[in-house]
Amino acid sequence: MTSPSPFGTAADTHELEEGTRLTPRFDAGGLVTAIAVDATTNEVLMLAHMNAEALARTIETGEAHYYSRSRKALWKKGESSGHTQKVVDLLVDCDQDAVMLKVEMGGTGAACHTGRRSCFYRSIPIGGAAAQAGLVFTGDAPRFDPAKVYGAKG
Repeated sequence: MTSPSPFGTAADTHELEEGTRLTPRFDAGGLVTAIAVDATTNEVLMLAHMNAEALARTIETGEAHYYSRSRKALWKKGESSGHTQKVVDLLVDCDQDAVMLKVEMGGTGAACHTGRRSCFYRSIPIGGAAAQAGLVFTGDAPRFDPAKVYGAKG
């Protein structure tokens, strides 16, 4: 994450919230939150992070790029799996600390590394004790075998 940012900073809150200049507010780690949604259905596919370089490459190429916090590396979505994301629309939130990518999925249409369409494939029942909360699968079955696509983890 050592690349200099091509983005400036807003002079004030009014410019940040009402201006026409992109001035992303990266966090202390140099990241903004990125939400990918299906361009046709608006289904939330995944949540990731972008550093300045990932955001710039996404803008310049029209293909989703992210920053992996675990690998500490830039990555182009689908580079190894073929499950690419063509960006149809790119929106920034009111205070410019999050972006939403409306995308068309390539490959099998699966955005999640588990092989599923969406990374949000389990729900949390509401109304019980938080300490006892379990997870319920939504029915989003894997569309591919991650071990065949990414190799066995061990």
